[in-house]
Amino acid sequence: MPPLFAKRNLPVQNALDVLESLNYFVKAINVDLYSSYEQEAKERILRDIDDWPIVALSLTLDCPIWTEDKDFFGAGVATWTTDRVHIYLS
Repeated sequence: MPPLFAKRNLPVQNALDVLESLNYFVKAINVDLYSSYEQEAKERILRDIDDWPIVALSLTLDCPIWTEDKDFFGAGVATWTTDRVHIYLS
Protein backbone atom coordinates (compact mmCIF):
# COMPACT_ATOMS: atom_id res chain seq x y z
CA MET A 1 0.00 0.00 0.00
CA PRO A 2 1.35 3.48 -0.85
CA PRO A 3 2.51 5.30 2.32
CA LEU A 4 0.14 8.24 1.83
CA PHE A 5 -2.82 5.88 1.62
CA ALA A 6 -1.75 4.04 4.74
CA LYS A 7 -1.17 7.30 6.62
CA ARG A 8 -4.63 8.61 5.72
CA ASN A 9 -6.33 5.21 5.87
CA LEU A 10 -7.58 5.55 2.29
CA PRO A 11 -8.87 2.64 0.23
CA VAL A 12 -6.45 1.96 -2.61
CA GLN A 13 -9.06 0.42 -4.90
CA ASN A 14 -11.16 3.62 -4.88
CA ALA A 15 -8.13 5.63 -5.98
CA LEU A 16 -7.32 3.12 -8.72
CA ASP A 17 -10.91 3.32 -9.96
CA VAL A 18 -10.71 7.12 -10.13
CA LEU A 19 -7.38 6.98 -11.95
CA GLU A 20 -8.81 4.49 -14.43
CA SER A 21 -11.77 6.78 -15.12
CA LEU A 22 -9.34 9.59 -16.01
CA ASN A 23 -8.32 7.68 -19.13
CA TYR A 24 -11.29 9.31 -20.82
CA PHE A 25 -9.84 12.80 -20.21
CA VAL A 26 -6.09 12.25 -19.89
CA LYS A 27 -3.86 10.74 -22.54
CA ALA A 28 -0.29 9.60 -22.11
CA ILE A 29 2.17 11.37 -24.39
CA ASN A 30 5.12 9.46 -25.79
CA VAL A 31 8.49 10.92 -24.78
CA ASP A 32 9.47 11.05 -28.45
CA LEU A 33 7.10 13.99 -28.88
CA TYR A 34 8.85 16.26 -26.35
CA SER A 35 12.35 14.81 -25.89
CA SER A 36 13.86 17.45 -28.17
CA TYR A 37 13.17 19.97 -25.36
CA GLU A 38 14.85 17.87 -22.64
CA GLN A 39 18.03 19.94 -22.32
CA GLU A 40 16.20 23.27 -22.41
CA ALA A 41 13.67 22.06 -19.85
CA LYS A 42 16.41 20.86 -17.50
CA GLU A 43 18.14 24.23 -17.75
CA ARG A 44 14.91 26.01 -16.79
CA ILE A 45 14.22 23.93 -13.67
CA LEU A 46 15.87 25.20 -10.52
CA ARG A 47 15.01 22.45 -8.02
CA ASP A 48 13.60 19.09 -9.09
CA ILE A 49 15.31 18.03 -12.32
CA ASP A 50 12.93 15.04 -12.53
CA ASP A 51 10.18 17.52 -13.50
CA TRP A 52 11.82 18.19 -16.87
CA PRO A 53 9.25 16.18 -18.90
CA ILE A 54 6.45 18.45 -17.73
CA VAL A 55 8.33 21.60 -18.73
CA ALA A 56 9.41 20.02 -22.02
CA LEU A 57 5.83 19.07 -22.85
CA SER A 58 4.66 22.57 -21.97
CA LEU A 59 7.24 23.95 -24.40
CA THR A 60 6.30 21.44 -27.08
CA LEU A 61 2.57 22.10 -26.88
CA ASP A 62 2.94 25.80 -26.06
CA CYS A 63 0.56 25.38 -23.16
CA PRO A 64 0.58 26.24 -19.46
CA ILE A 65 1.19 23.86 -16.56
CA TRP A 66 -1.61 23.33 -14.03
CA THR A 67 0.22 22.80 -10.75
CA GLU A 68 0.44 23.60 -7.07
CA ASP A 69 4.18 22.81 -7.21
CA LYS A 70 6.11 26.06 -6.86
CA ASP A 71 9.14 24.39 -8.46
CA PHE A 72 7.68 25.29 -11.86
CA PHE A 73 7.40 29.00 -11.06
CA GLY A 74 10.19 30.88 -12.79
CA ALA A 75 10.79 28.17 -15.39
CA GLY A 76 9.69 30.47 -18.17
CA VAL A 77 6.41 28.73 -18.89
CA ALA A 78 2.94 29.81 -17.83
CA THR A 79 1.61 28.10 -14.72
CA TRP A 80 -1.93 27.96 -13.37
CA THR A 81 -2.88 27.01 -9.83
CA THR A 82 -6.17 25.32 -9.08
CA ASP A 83 -7.72 28.46 -7.61
CA ARG A 84 -6.92 30.37 -10.85
CA VAL A 85 -8.32 27.56 -13.01
CA HIS A 86 -11.48 27.60 -10.89
CA ILE A 87 -11.88 31.36 -11.39
CA TYR A 88 -11.26 31.02 -15.11
CA LEU A 89 -13.87 28.28 -15.50
CA SER A 90 -16.48 30.05 -13.35
